[in-house]
Amino acid sequence: MDATVTVAAVRDVGPDTVAIEFETPDEFDAEPGQFVKLSATIDGESYARFYTLSSPGVTETFEVTVGIDPEEGGPFSQHLESLAAGDDIDLSGPFGDSYYDGDARVVVLAGGPGVGPAVGIAEAARADGNEAAVVYVDDAPAHEDRLDALREEGASVVVTDDEADLSDAVADALTGAEGEQVFVYGFAGFVEAAADAIEAADGDADAAKVENFG
Repeated sequence: MDATVTVAAVRDVGPDTVAIEFETPDEFDAEPGQFVKLSATIDGESYARFYTLSSPGVTETFEVTVGIDPEEGGPFSQHLESLAAGDDIDLSGPFGDSYYDGDARVVVLAGGPGVGPAVGIAEAARADGNEAAVVYVDDAPAHEDRLDALREEGASVVVTDDEADLSDAVADALTGAEGEQVFVYGFAGFVEAAADAIEAADGDADAAKVENFG
């Protein structure tokens, strides 16, 4: 669907990272892990970017997590960072097939901005009484409060700044149990490393639901 959505809140959730919460428009429905397109016209130029949902649901509001590069961020990133409650922005979506669908156990491998869908999917799974594991690689982690809350609720959460730790963490997270679904969210280099780690742990990388951020 296409809609104009209103900002409900903007929060700092990590170094150069904000979570933008929107009021859910009528007839909008999306699953944790899907993504939307946000667009705006800035100084006469049209901009649009895709952002994956980082909320476990969309009943009244939904959220995306946005990394802001202070050196390379362009006008659209600056526009998103400047948003405040009550502001509007155009939205299209949702899009994507890499989403949580009531799986008995989710294992989410996240690199950098992939932490957004990781926390959303893990929270949705735990709310349904299902198992969740998150392996998150970033040298400046975001959403640490939500990751801590997931640990307290019984999820397995590994956060590391060294991609060399990925293989061992993935091997520990994968159980091979019936109903286990692996998700991978991150940039191309991380996606490739995650696939290698899954295969090294005797998992099936081809069966993972993958969102490559480019």
